[in-house]
Amino acid sequence: MFLQRLKQYSPRSLYGRAALILIVPIVSMQLVVSIVFIKRDLEDVTTQMTATVMQQIALLQQQGAGAESQQDMLVRIAPFLQPLQMGARFLEEDEPDPQDLVGWYEFSGRVVRDKMQQDLPGFVAAQFPDNREVKVFLDTDLGRMELRVDRRRLTAAAPHQLIVTMVFFGLFMALISFIYLRNQLRPIKRLADAAQAFGRGRMIPYSPRGATEVRAAGSAFVDMRARIERQIEQRTLMLSGVSHDLRTPLTRLKLGLAMLDEEEAEPLLRDVDEMQALLDAFLDFSRGASTGEPEPVDPMQMAHAIVEDWQRQGKDVMLGELSGSGTVMLRQQSIRRAVENLVSNAVRYGSRARVSVTLTEKSLRIRVEDDGPGIDPEQRGDAIRPFTRLDAARNQNLGTGVGLGLAIVVDVARAHGGTLRLTESAELGGLQADIVIAR
Repeated sequence: MFLQRLKQYSPRSLYGRAALILIVPIVSMQLVVSIVFIKRDLEDVTTQMTATVMQQIALLQQQGAGAESQQDMLVRIAPFLQPLQMGARFLEEDEPDPQDLVGWYEFSGRVVRDKMQQDLPGFVAAQFPDNREVKVFLDTDLGRMELRVDRRRLTAAAPHQLIVTMVFFGLFMALISFIYLRNQLRPIKRLADAAQAFGRGRMIPYSPRGATEVRAAGSAFVDMRARIERQIEQRTLMLSGVSHDLRTPLTRLKLGLAMLDEEEAEPLLRDVDEMQALLDAFLDFSRGASTGEPEPVDPMQMAHAIVEDWQRQGKDVMLGELSGSGTVMLRQQSIRRAVENLVSNAVRYGSRARVSVTLTEKSLRIRVEDDGPGIDPEQRGDAIRPFTRLDAARNQNLGTGVGLGLAIVVDVARAHGGTLRLTESAELGGLQADIVIAR
């Protein structure tokens, strides 16, 4: 459970994860070293230095014991102040009570204060001003005394230098490592971009670079892309050739039937027209999404043009909601053929059709709805398979087909890096088909 929650906050990109792999060990190491240095070495050294100064203060207290006045006590301890590098004075009666003065950054100062507060008799307060002196206030029999001690005798000189140096060089080395790692990750990013573009039906120049493993993956991708292109080309040429060769006997049949009586020739002409429609469907499926190169297309204008063409044919096709503006890189002929196939199915199995377009920064959605019988949810997976006809869902008395209409739409959508979603129309009650393409 914890790992699943942690994955939600982990970076998604390869660069982000690589940076995380670099930064986390460096930061962890610096934190551990800093804590060990501060809590053990620096604290121990400060405690030992404080204990030494406390022994010297105890010596001064011993030498001043029995003094009759403040001046007498200062005279008695004066010979020891110079060798011990200390200064002493008694506070005036009108001076306020001294308080501890330890900055938030004074880790060593807190250690000194706590040590004296615990083991130094008569300790009142300790002050660490911004100069190089530390003031220690003591209660004596003759009054409150102030002792001035050099800060370097109580705390280590510039204890932060090690931490600052470690942090600086850690960040510097992390930056160099990240630049080097980014150069190593760039070929992987280019391979991902080339694969994504090919999945969306676009071809971008790509040559394998980088480490041996990345070159091997890139070479495998280039070979795979070439094989797929050859297979698509061979399929297109084969089906196009078959369809083209069959047009000649169909034309001869039409000429022969034209010489017969209209009543006798009418059913045969319908069979010939149906065969012609089947050949056209095979040809459209063979071409798939390979027609044309990707170009900037305004989906709003395309939807207007498709609806106007169907309205000129006397079909009840209307425009729905058009949201967004701009162009999308599409194969115009292929995407238009896919939308027209959806509209053709809509007017074939229903009485009304509606075309809507939604364009956002991340995706394009083209929706076609009808008021027909629709498709049962358990049959929608079979509906998009080639050569599949759902007699129970669609009234085949209204026409015949080979089950390639939705298969062509799926092929075009996938070639653009998208998908086809079949649901039930909430407003018209029939089938709702959405072509969703990522931008």
